[in-house]
Amino acid sequence: MINNIVAIVRRELQSYFASPFAYAIAGIFWLLSGFFFVAVLLGPEGIITSVASRDQLGIVDPPIDVPYQFQSVFLNLLGSLSLFLLPMLSMGLYADERKRGTLELLATSPITNWAVAVGKLLGVIVFFFTMTLPLMGFVAIAFSASTPPAAYTVLLAGLAGLMLMAASVLAMGMFISSLTDSTILAAILTFALMLLLWVADLLVNSIGGPVGDTISHLSLIKHYNNLIQGKLDTSGLLVFISYIALGVFLTAQSIDALRHQRS
Repeated sequence: MINNIVAIVRRELQSYFASPFAYAIAGIFWLLSGFFFVAVLLGPEGIITSVASRDQLGIVDPPIDVPYQFQSVFLNLLGSLSLFLLPMLSMGLYADERKRGTLELLATSPITNWAVAVGKLLGVIVFFFTMTLPLMGFVAIAFSASTPPAAYTVLLAGLAGLMLMAASVLAMGMFISSLTDSTILAAILTFALMLLLWVADLLVNSIGGPVGDTISHLSLIKHYNNLIQGKLDTSGLLVFISYIALGVFLTAQSIDALRHQRS
């Protein structure tokens, strides 16, 4: 089974690295992320400018942890940007297979639906990870320039939070992609679902009570913000893992239903 998953991962990565559309998404991601990086750190309203203004005015309380503050703001923006781009990466995971007529081959192949779903998900996660590595390198450089140097454990926690959030979105997007042969529709539905989960925390104020608490616990942004701020929240980790597992489970069931339809 592991060999089958590795083969699927390799196949997905080859399709991404051979796709001009995937490179276009990566280019847009890097361009906008680079703009956010410069604006947050060095812009007229950036953190360094704000700290310099405080020093000139003699303001010392409360002290500002520049690396920590920078990472929190930058990764928050990066998460919001990823919310728009991740559905574009997941939309073709199964929809393209339907278009090419190869989904039936996958559904009736000896490889289990679970192995296919896990392999496809790991493939797109690895591709997104390669997109984020250059950005994390820039953040690491900014961390090393601080005096004293910032703890890289905070950076690793932030990167882990970004990857868990991305994996959750991609897993649910993969399930939606398995339901349609339209990549555009899959992207729109994934974005709508993730936007609802992203802003679920905002609905708590108007709902309240146990229902509001439950909705708040399902919020992606709440748990993502905890991780990028260096807070290790076990319940948040369980929520992300649950989204990932649910996406893989529903995708496998969707393809299994297709297998029974074709048999």
